[in-house]
Amino acid sequence: MEFITLLQAQAAAGGQAGAANSSWSMWIMLILIFVVMWFFMIRPQRKQQKELQKFREGLKKGDKVVTIGGIYGTVQEVKEKTLLLEVDSNVKIRVDKNSVVKDFSEAAQQ
Repeated sequence: MEFITLLQAQAAAGGQAGAANSSWSMWIMLILIFVVMWFFMIRPQRKQQKELQKFREGLKKGDKVVTIGGIYGTVQEVKEKTLLLEVDSNVKIRVDKNSVVKDFSEAAQQ
């Protein structure tokens, strides 16, 4: 009888150690998942946002651009937050700088 009680006590202690190990392994897996998500999703997106911001800050008169809405135009005037685009002969529109997403000049396409 005493032997059975000793085996039960050892099994209970082993079960607790196993639960602690599984708890640690769960945390390690969660951390690994976060690290993988950061490398494959968050990091590239931040890099792309920085490149887009740099592009917008470097806009100058004569650049050919495309807006979010698909409007193609040539930059005529650059202000702090807006651009004046010429979309056709004597047709100019003012757009927010953040709406410009792509360079459409000849040099950018090659």
